[in-house]
Amino acid sequence: MPNKIGFGVFFPCYTFRNEKNGSQIFNRLQESVKECEKHGYTSAWLDDHLMLQDMPILECWTALSALSKQTKTIRLGTMVTCNSFRNPSLLAKMATTLDNISDGRLELGIGAGVQENEHIAYGYPFLSPKARVERLNEAVEIIKKMWTEQNASYSGKHYQIHDAVCEPKPVQKPHPPIVIGGGGEQLTLKVTAKNANRLDWGYVPSLKEYSRKLRILENHCKFVGRSFDDIEKSCWPSGQIFIGEDKKELKEKTFRCVPEGVSWEDFIQTSFVGNPKECVKLLRQYVDVGVTYFMLYFGDFPDLDGLRLFAKEVIPELEA
Repeated sequence: MPNKIGFGVFFPCYTFRNEKNGSQIFNRLQESVKECEKHGYTSAWLDDHLMLQDMPILECWTALSALSKQTKTIRLGTMVTCNSFRNPSLLAKMATTLDNISDGRLELGIGAGVQENEHIAYGYPFLSPKARVERLNEAVEIIKKMWTEQNASYSGKHYQIHDAVCEPKPVQKPHPPIVIGGGGEQLTLKVTAKNANRLDWGYVPSLKEYSRKLRILENHCKFVGRSFDDIEKSCWPSGQIFIGEDKKELKEKTFRCVPEGVSWEDFIQTSFVGNPKECVKLLRQYVDVGVTYFMLYFGDFPDLDGLRLFAKEVIPELEA
């Protein structure tokens, strides 16, 4: 298990929804990711959506490839790529390419896919949860084979490959980290137990609930014969983070971000709203149960004040 705590910053497709076109979106994204790198964040993550209503959205793998040449040290990941959208052998090749052009900075987050309307609109079948998770498990096994074997073959229920060659191999050895996204306790956590280097459940509403899910994952690890300690524990400490010293200013920021039809009181139940000391206190509770990676979505994006304050006041305290 890593000794150093990691901090990943999430940029969902709606972060820059007020920009008018793709080049403006990428320019703002590039500026923000460079700011993350400057302030010592471990990684930057894009989600993998093809459409969300009529919002302009950049395809995540193409955008990450461009970002890899505008950055030097920050790691780049998908949170999470949808297994349904790409054949796993093609995804293995895409991921290998990005790991090479970024000099070994890829983190592969992958999940079974959850948006039915998006699948149907783009012509992808939206199968049952069981079938989607089965496909996810097979896909990860194929990807790992192609990353590590000279001639990879696999014959599963959903996918087959025959003497597939993936050259060059990834820069990272034995392969880039695989993060399995999703917290389904009967299906997805079994895939996590078998194949993940790091877990990711998205936002879990309490430390008690997070700890309960850890125990379930530990049982799945015992069943498949894998050490629970082999899986890095990641956590979203809140749905969104609003951090600042001025309580009045923070309240004004959160009011501006409340979705239509949602009360402010309900909105802040799933958000962290507070000062750096309060944030450190919250995160330390998760460190105490084994968390070594925090995923962060700053609710004041595209404003970067919260991101900068967190880096200045929270990261040093937790690293110490």
